[in-house]
Amino acid sequence: MPTSAADRLPADPLPLNSSLGRDDHPLDLEAARAALLPLPAQQRLVWAQDHFGDGFALTTSFGIQAAVLLHMVSVLPQGECIPVLWVDTGYLPPETYHYAETLCRRLRLNLQVVQAEMSPARMEALHGRLWETGKVEDLELYHRIRKVEPLDRALARLGVRCWASGVRGSQTDHRRGMQPLDSVRGRWSLRPLLSWSNREVFYYMQEHDLPQHPLFEQGYSTVGDWHSSAPDDGSGRGSRFGGLKQECGLHLPGLMGEGI
Repeated sequence: MPTSAADRLPADPLPLNSSLGRDDHPLDLEAARAALLPLPAQQRLVWAQDHFGDGFALTTSFGIQAAVLLHMVSVLPQGECIPVLWVDTGYLPPETYHYAETLCRRLRLNLQVVQAEMSPARMEALHGRLWETGKVEDLELYHRIRKVEPLDRALARLGVRCWASGVRGSQTDHRRGMQPLDSVRGRWSLRPLLSWSNREVFYYMQEHDLPQHPLFEQGYSTVGDWHSSAPDDGSGRGSRFGGLKQECGLHLPGLMGEGI
């Protein structure tokens, strides 16, 4: 599976103010990882609540397996207060928008919709349909405009110092090397489900009667934008982005490229 140079960026150092936990107490990364490693996923979220308070948030794609982490957050004490950031690129399949409505109604999420400052129409007028060129650098520009920069602006606006996501180690080469807690573009990134298998995801959703994404029944094991997703051909996330790359950039340590 080919990866771009951006998929292989080294970890970036955290600015001093982002290395602080709740009440401005310094966070010892190695001690935090040691504490998180044996904890089940739900308790990792509790740990983040305790350490970061109002500086803790969650991100979601409302993808195939998104319901698991969203449910876990919804049953936390004061879980309804935790911001849930959804990066809406403007190119998601209709099924994803409907699925988001279903989960928001059921789980009473504190949803914050995050969008790029540049509209899809303006982007296409200035840069063309970046996903059609077959060039990795065009995909990286697309992801930076529509995903990475909007999320980073939202995290800064909300004062987020730690954000949790549903990434799992088995999904991509980059994620296989992740830790339960890492620095990503100046903030802590928590991965409660990092070691989970597809079987664990399936049984959790079954146990809690969580609805499946509508595209799951059509053979999708992962879904993002309509133009970069397809039914699973056996390669899992390799079916995304035309096979050119594995990561969209949200979980990579550095911004991709410079300028728009």
